[in-house]
Amino acid sequence: MKEETTLKQAIEGDINAFQELFIGFQAQLKSYLYRLLANRNDTEDILHDTFIKAFDKLSTFKGESSLKTWVFQIATNLAYNYLKRQKRWTADVSEKAKKLVLGNEVLRAKIVQVHESAVDSRYEMNEHIDTCFTCIGKNLPIENQIAVLLKDVYDFSVAEICIILDKTEGVIKYLLQDGRKTMTEIFDHRCALVNKNGVCHQCSELNGWFNPKQNQQEMLIKNDLVRGSKKYNREELYFLRARLVKGIDPLRSQGSQLQEVLLGCNRLAMEESQ
Repeated sequence: MKEETTLKQAIEGDINAFQELFIGFQAQLKSYLYRLLANRNDTEDILHDTFIKAFDKLSTFKGESSLKTWVFQIATNLAYNYLKRQKRWTADVSEKAKKLVLGNEVLRAKIVQVHESAVDSRYEMNEHIDTCFTCIGKNLPIENQIAVLLKDVYDFSVAEICIILDKTEGVIKYLLQDGRKTMTEIFDHRCALVNKNGVCHQCSELNGWFNPKQNQQEMLIKNDLVRGSKKYNREELYFLRARLVKGIDPLRSQGSQLQEVLLGCNRLAMEESQ
């Protein structure tokens, strides 16, 4: 009842009432935008624009979905228009970024600075898997990336995603199936945690650098994804990754500062505007 009253006040032009409702899902919306954009500044800008646009258009909200879904639709449209101007990332973005860092003292210094200044920071394998999920997601066409994140990480229903993307149920189901298949194939060929022939070793490299006293083999044994690789099929491993990602806030985790630097290196490697 209180929420209905607050919504009525917001529709009548009370910005404080709208802000009270917005705060209820702001953290999740911000996390979602960050995983889409891989850029903290762009995330802040689009979050701000979403708030302004949603409040401005609140009189058009008819209650055909939850307010949260309606606001996510506005945010997704803004993010989509921005992403259309950016290059889609490639599967080898991490290697390209690593070469870039090795040849650039300024970039190396940024990583060292995070390591030395963030005393309580950690960048364990789970956090790298989270970063990796974001990077591989950006290999997908934008609509696939959006559908996968909304369904598999943020638990939106297919019906809600239909509203957010303005697509039919059949199209959303195809976007999900195709997006998961592509991500599964990329993980299958690149993840060194579950495939001895995989080429991505950043998990162990960065974990060893930031947590030098940690026993690497012990960390591997504790990692659910590694344990699961022995008994699950490829599709099940994808959902195991997604479940792991759900439990991490990429903007507030102990490894968030390093993740921000790494994603910045990836953007440079993809020649995105900074």
